[in-house]
Amino acid sequence: MDTQHTESRDNRPSRRGFLALAATAGAATALGGLPAFTASAAPSRPTSSPLLSAAAAAKNQLWWQTPGSSHSMIQQGLPVGNGRLGALVSNDPSSELLTITDATLWTGGANDTLQSDGQFPYGRDDFGSLTLLAQLTVDIPGHDLGSVDTYRRTLDLAQGLVSASYDLSGVTYQRQIFASRPDDVIVLYFSQLGGGTYTGTVTLAGTHGEHTTANGTGRYASFGASLANGLKYGAAVTATSSSGTVAVSGTSISFSDCKDLTVVVSGGTNYAPDAATGFRDPALDPERLARTKVQDAAGHSASTLLHTHVADYRPVFEQLDIDLGTSSTSQRKLDTWQRVQARYRDNVPDPELEAAYLQFGRYLMISGSRGVLPMGLQGPWLDGNDPDWMGDYHTDINLQMNYWMADRAGLSDCFDAFTDYCLAQLPSWTEITQRLFNSPANRYRNSSGKIAGWTVAISTNPYGGGGWWWHPAGNAWLCQSLFEHYEYTQDRTYLEKIYPLVKGAVEFWEARLVTTTVTDASGSSREVLIADSDWSPEQGPLDAKGITYAQELVWNLFGNYRTATRVLGRDTSYSETVEGLRRRLYLPVVSPKTGWLEEWMSPDDLGETTHRHLSPLVGLFPGDRIRPDESTPKDILAGATALLTARGMNSYGWANAWRSLCWARLKNAEKAYQLVVNNLKPSAGGSNGTAPNLFDIMDMGQGRGIFQIDANFGTPSAMIEMLVYSRPGHVELLPALPAAWAASGSVSGVGVRGGFVADLRWRNGKVTQVTLKSVGGRDTTVFAGGTSRKISLKPGGSVTLSNLG
Repeated sequence: MDTQHTESRDNRPSRRGFLALAATAGAATALGGLPAFTASAAPSRPTSSPLLSAAAAAKNQLWWQTPGSSHSMIQQGLPVGNGRLGALVSNDPSSELLTITDATLWTGGANDTLQSDGQFPYGRDDFGSLTLLAQLTVDIPGHDLGSVDTYRRTLDLAQGLVSASYDLSGVTYQRQIFASRPDDVIVLYFSQLGGGTYTGTVTLAGTHGEHTTANGTGRYASFGASLANGLKYGAAVTATSSSGTVAVSGTSISFSDCKDLTVVVSGGTNYAPDAATGFRDPALDPERLARTKVQDAAGHSASTLLHTHVADYRPVFEQLDIDLGTSSTSQRKLDTWQRVQARYRDNVPDPELEAAYLQFGRYLMISGSRGVLPMGLQGPWLDGNDPDWMGDYHTDINLQMNYWMADRAGLSDCFDAFTDYCLAQLPSWTEITQRLFNSPANRYRNSSGKIAGWTVAISTNPYGGGGWWWHPAGNAWLCQSLFEHYEYTQDRTYLEKIYPLVKGAVEFWEARLVTTTVTDASGSSREVLIADSDWSPEQGPLDAKGITYAQELVWNLFGNYRTATRVLGRDTSYSETVEGLRRRLYLPVVSPKTGWLEEWMSPDDLGETTHRHLSPLVGLFPGDRIRPDESTPKDILAGATALLTARGMNSYGWANAWRSLCWARLKNAEKAYQLVVNNLKPSAGGSNGTAPNLFDIMDMGQGRGIFQIDANFGTPSAMIEMLVYSRPGHVELLPALPAAWAASGSVSGVGVRGGFVADLRWRNGKVTQVTLKSVGGRDTTVFAGGTSRKISLKPGGSVTLSNLG
């Protein structure tokens, strides 16, 4: 094993490095910037073009030969977003449609009462729902799809850009659509080659009965209103051209004989991430601010706006690159939807398509998680006002799965939205827990009568409210995700920030645990601590003590708390108390009846064998208490494997992604890969699988499929886990490399727990070179090809190892 050390900085920007880079590149609102729809200083503009060459951009482009139908936007519309605003784009030549969402436009409220059955209300009026902000339509009569030739639309993942082109009467018409974070607007730019012009109308419409008004002098149309909960919102649009006529016509904008057209739209709400102000900024006028933003942006050329956007976006996207092998010439000739269909029909690996699917997940993360709120069940992409489960934040897998990818895939800064959400909600979560959790109506109340700290419901909203049942172990799972982010970054300041969340969850569980006696196979008895009555999500008995799901999460929570107190030098005495509790926690055993790791403290299977959730396997993933090495008793490992096998290989997309991650942890490359392939199966008639726009679809029965975004993040997470497994002090390369990717490949920018970033290359299934860079980590051990190497680095340094295995 050859080794090379360097102490130079990573050439891809770290968080701090990116902030400096973005400032010089023209991104005034870089990651960690404005948290909501607020006024901002005008961004500085790049002095040279940041655009990729056509050849360089082609690697990360998806393309289609037909536009999206206005009747099926959720499966055919292409997504754009700036981290707060999101839109689905149809690219219809004659009627461009955008359904626009603001991540903070939520109905409902605090929802801080319990029903007689112990559940929180869970409807669109009480709990609330994410809802559409507006619809934007650009009508161009005479450009009907049946009249045009050589239609093509493209999603450029590396530059955050949707494009479409077609020929009509000897003229090539082109359009580009992007959501700019620096300018906080969505831009549509229409151009042509060959002497053509555009004539038509631009219409901005609300979806809640709002009245749009237009201003002739300012060339804008806008609306403003309030929801029933008092949340103010508004949107505005303007249009400009270098030729022809653009004018207000009624409540829309008309344009005629324009060789080019630039349309700029923006909007937002007066949501503020502060429980003390009722999650509102009462001084903010969203409609007026939207007008200001669109007019400021329209004062610049479309080219300038595009360059500013790309200068902001590209450095984030380029923090990870992946090559899983070369696809065939025949595969490359197909458009993206044809490739998805051929991959399933022919059962032939398409490594470039599979790599593009991973990058599509990263594109969604960058586009949907650089703002005030994290992504819920659909992210900021809706096609109507009635998303299933209100588009909420489910805390028993879905919210967590959305963010498993961030640190693994070079997008650690996109995790901020998750952290900031939890911190903003903590006062409300604590107050509601103290007031309601031990209510006689709550079937999950603490039998001891004690209460401390905080927890959450299965569903949460942006106003501190809960929906459906209480979810006692939800606090421990949220804290696991929060703490794992620290493991990747080794950021002490961040750890101090989340410490109140972790400690509050620990205090909750100190009050909740109950003592019971268990007898082992030899007849020996001992007292252990178990979780009070709970429901193993989302199956089996509603009231069971000591469910494996809770035991594993609490074991992990207590261990992470111990680490946090040692790093921060806090609460030494209390940490020792908690460590004593941890040693007494009951941990699951294997059922002598089923041979599976028990989900409940029972040898019987009390639920559905092939259930979608893998709740009893949280100790395998996302935890790593159970792993295929000498640290895990063989019977426990065999029991976990048997349970995973029994759950099956065919479920919803998010459930397949979780299964793939577990098989990757067990180093079963082919099963992990097959589950990735299963998620790439084309959805037909609402069946489980991938839609034409690559959104993951869940089969809800009777031919109804819905979009749920977590599989679009969970599946890429599994792909990365197949290439790199890590925990603090341990990095394993290619632990589950499938045959389809084994010939040759590379990945750069993979996050490594312990404070590192890994770049690696392989050939014929063996690592040929790996570079490990420190982003705060110092010591770890690298495992590859049956060899191991301990390394020590200073923060910012790197080491390159070659000839492994």
